[in-house]
Amino acid sequence: MMKTKSLLKFGRKQGQVISFLMHSLLTTLLLFFGLAPAAGGEAGKTEETEAEKAAEPAEPAEEEAKEEEKAEKLSPEEMFEGGAKPFENWVEGAFGGFIQQGSKAQFQQRHRTDNDVFGGIQDFHFQQGLGKAATLAVDGGGIFDNRDYRLSLDLTHEKTGFLRLNYENFRTWYNGNGGYYSPGDVFYSLSEDALALDRGQFSVEAGLTWKNIPPLTFRYTHRYRDGEKSSTIWGPTHPLGPGSTLVRGLSPSFYDLDEQADIFELEGTHRIKKTDLGLGLRYETGDLDNGRKMTFWPGEAEERKVTDRERTSYDLFNVHAFTETWIKQNLFFSSGFSFSDLDNSFSGSRTYGDDFDVGYTPNALNGLGYQDLSGDSRKQEYVLNLNLFTVPFKQFTLVPSVRVMREDWKADSMAIQTSGANPASGFLNSNTDGDLLDVRERLELRYSGITNWVLFARGEWTQGQGNMDETGGLGLTPPIQRETEDNRFFQKYSLGARWYAHRRVTVDVGGYYKNNLYDYDHDLDSTANNAGNRYPAYLAMQNFETLDGNVRLTLRPVQKVSLMSRYEFQTSNIDTKPASASGLGEVESSEMLTHIFAQNVTWTPWARLYLQAGFNFVVSETKTPASDVTQAILDAQNNYWTLNFSTGVVLDDKTDLNLSYFYYTSDNYDDNSAFGLPYGDEAQEHGITATLVRRITANLRLTLRYGFFHYDDTTSGNNNDYQAHVISSALQYRF
Repeated sequence: MMKTKSLLKFGRKQGQVISFLMHSLLTTLLLFFGLAPAAGGEAGKTEETEAEKAAEPAEPAEEEAKEEEKAEKLSPEEMFEGGAKPFENWVEGAFGGFIQQGSKAQFQQRHRTDNDVFGGIQDFHFQQGLGKAATLAVDGGGIFDNRDYRLSLDLTHEKTGFLRLNYENFRTWYNGNGGYYSPGDVFYSLSEDALALDRGQFSVEAGLTWKNIPPLTFRYTHRYRDGEKSSTIWGPTHPLGPGSTLVRGLSPSFYDLDEQADIFELEGTHRIKKTDLGLGLRYETGDLDNGRKMTFWPGEAEERKVTDRERTSYDLFNVHAFTETWIKQNLFFSSGFSFSDLDNSFSGSRTYGDDFDVGYTPNALNGLGYQDLSGDSRKQEYVLNLNLFTVPFKQFTLVPSVRVMREDWKADSMAIQTSGANPASGFLNSNTDGDLLDVRERLELRYSGITNWVLFARGEWTQGQGNMDETGGLGLTPPIQRETEDNRFFQKYSLGARWYAHRRVTVDVGGYYKNNLYDYDHDLDSTANNAGNRYPAYLAMQNFETLDGNVRLTLRPVQKVSLMSRYEFQTSNIDTKPASASGLGEVESSEMLTHIFAQNVTWTPWARLYLQAGFNFVVSETKTPASDVTQAILDAQNNYWTLNFSTGVVLDDKTDLNLSYFYYTSDNYDDNSAFGLPYGDEAQEHGITATLVRRITANLRLTLRYGFFHYDDTTSGNNNDYQAHVISSALQYRF
């Protein structure tokens, strides 16, 4: 009992100190916005008097008696929430670490964390009312070594407006390892640690909500990406050793990214009689400096480092507007318009060398590259939306809409070609310009006039046409000249129904049919249809067709049990027709078939215990005609199943325990190394976590977590296997 009393006294004093520091820190800012009361006003006197009273120490015996009396009156629910009067503010610190064996890079990617000790402020919230019309809220958190930081400030005055500041940064990890060649037991790794990419933004948003003046909002945002991530464009290797004729793309490659963008936005709304109007302006400018880095023939005498550098600076201007009008009680009309103008300048190079990011040096081992790439492009887009919502009769809604989009673009570029031991020479240039016009009509129907039934239907139709002219091409003599006209017709039809068969039984049935048809006419094509560079000019037609159906059954057989069963079927086909001059006929170039089964169960046997379980099974296959011609290409399999279970139990009025288990497995790996690249994936993963929450006092909570994870990856020759333990704790203090 004495320990609890001591903690209560410690907690109250700490809360007073934190509240005083936060109040002092923000007083200057509040005075600047005119939200804090004047120093000599009546409100100032009242606050000062209350602060003085709160600072006066109470007699020890009196203090302990009050705490005991308060604790005795708390119900279990009040104790869980932090007391009879819940605390609005809190700070939660966390600390933990991992014990990991196996592939560190795969572990970091899967769990989005570093493989070290971590800790910091997991969550922080401070909220305070400022008079009758203003509030202040500060939120944040920061976990060191995971590069996970966030901080936000929200100052709101009901009659004046608001000011919001926000900063956040988070890191993602990528396993940059390459491929595995099973006959030679050769694995191409990149590094022990995973590649790391930081993403983040800083924003300032201010709004005015003065009476009789249309609300205005201004927002400035700075966004960035900085770091490295993996790429699946692997480099060529000789997995059987130098000099062998067997070539495989197994050497790892990665992206080196440095991107920044600044965005300025201004938005305003106004109401005229029954119509709401909105107008917005947006200006964005950015700089991207990215490179894809590949290693050709690693470990051999002819090893080459290839850097594909791409730099882009852009300016984007957008203006958009909308209207919303209730014409009648059962008739609503809305419209929207947007215009965007995007202007790009780009540069780049593709160089070979003994290291990445080096200047061009002629070498017989170099492949085809380029230097001093420069160019400009511009794109303009116009979008118009018109929507009507109507209820022609009771329990029936009808929503027709139209969307029109127009795009115009033009791009020009030039570069100097490089190849082998030859000096940089050969001036190249290319030009392209095009336009497109798409018109989409949409009709939605919903009817609920049949007892226990809700029916809906939707239809979408898109008609489009476009033109594109192309001139140029890297390493091509003479340069390509093409003029292509395309016509598009998309259609999609959806049907669905919900049937409340019984108060404990609900059935949902739905599906859709989609067909996208592309027709190409090549008015000019300087390449022969039997040449290696004919793609894509030889395409005359492509047709994408998809059929999808699903059913879901929800059962509540008894009061505290809920079951949800779901099945979905989808089949997709792609038909391709080359130009008649190619001498090839129409073919079904791809066929995909997918089945998805899912089952979820929830049981709450009593108020202190719940159990949940879920099962998913997916069968998916993609077939192409190439698999009938050569053993080097196989039909793609993507079959897997998952199982998850979780439970929570209230051990007593102050203690909760949560347990969870997750399992994943796939068995699609087909070692086709003797004929081509192996396809598919074969992996297993287990995850077990346990979380214990203990409410020590009304404003002090302790959380303990433990997790165990195990991963097996046959596709990588088990080089990406790992197992890990995680142990962490968090202490939350409310004030």
